[in-house]
Amino acid sequence: MYKTEIKKELTEHIIPFWNKLADTEKGGFYGYLSNDLQLDKDAPKGVILHSRILWFYSNCYLVLKDEACLEKAKHAYDFLSTYCVDKENGGVYWMMNADGTVNDSMKHTYCQAFFIYAMSSYYDASKDENALKLALDVFRTVEDKCRDEVAYLEALSKTWELIENDALSENGLMADKTMNTTLHLIEAYTELYRVSKNQDVASCLEFQLRIMIDKIYDKENGKLLVFFDKYLNEIGDIYSYGHDIEATWLVDRACDVLGNEELSQKAADMNKVVVKNIAQRAMNNGRLNNEVEKGVINTWHIWWVQAEGVVGFYNAYQRYGNEEYLDIAHSLWNYIKAKIVDTREGGEWHSQLTDEDIPADFKPVVDPWKCPYHNGRMCLEIITRT
Repeated sequence: MYKTEIKKELTEHIIPFWNKLADTEKGGFYGYLSNDLQLDKDAPKGVILHSRILWFYSNCYLVLKDEACLEKAKHAYDFLSTYCVDKENGGVYWMMNADGTVNDSMKHTYCQAFFIYAMSSYYDASKDENALKLALDVFRTVEDKCRDEVAYLEALSKTWELIENDALSENGLMADKTMNTTLHLIEAYTELYRVSKNQDVASCLEFQLRIMIDKIYDKENGKLLVFFDKYLNEIGDIYSYGHDIEATWLVDRACDVLGNEELSQKAADMNKVVVKNIAQRAMNNGRLNNEVEKGVINTWHIWWVQAEGVVGFYNAYQRYGNEEYLDIAHSLWNYIKAKIVDTREGGEWHSQLTDEDIPADFKPVVDPWKCPYHNGRMCLEIITRT
């Protein structure tokens, strides 16, 4: 029932919803759908959004073998490769206008990561060598422009000068480096190494994993630190439940693909603690709370946090055999289908709900961050894992 329900959600709800957002006139996909389901065809088109859409359709094709998904992937690929790549300075932009012209020329390492992730998956689905070349080109640019002797930089200008990290800072902080960017570089390089077996990628992936395990992991408190100065000293006091549970399975996946036994054991030791603590600290009546700041729990229930919880706890159940984790994964799915899935005609998933399970009416259904990546990936992971 679990797998059947989730596959139905993917094939009969999520995929059809995003199919309708393809912009057949200007290319790519429409960038904004309001909470009251009003489509803005002139809204800017996020490069992260389009990379995640490309990743989504590529993997839907790989799992479902549906040629229509490969066609939609090609549609997203054409927009990204034609408009979003800076052919003069390298890398990809942050935001495009509806017609494909540049809206925001910032080069953010997080955005480069998702482009690499998407192009790697699209290469796997399509066997288009140009997609792999684009992924490797941006990988080399990241290593040349976005890394110092400590870790990875965040926000840079069009010509790769360091700028303030507004895009991935929050809670009144301005972070020089973040756990989030490191995590999604790990995710991207894992996929790129899987499809290319490039040893330079493998070496850089190992570097990132050691940062995560040795520097970002707070052994004393059994959690991942979030925001840092340029030397990777923690700033702020934030505990992100969603990123922690997401990180456990992404780090496991990276170690599996890399095949480094020493790192795999270190990652397992870390992840066992992180998963146990999320189960004990973050669950709230079958749902995952959002985060803790300075000891205060944020009880918003965010769409992507619930989706990553399903995968993270299912992965933990598979690896450690703890039935409690399987029960948590099931409870999160039951909450998603009952409350997060938007049953309105033309809806997809609610972005966030209050502690009383009331949808936040100020949050759009589609925007530069709200995409088919977390929920679509949850469906694909459960389909392939069960």
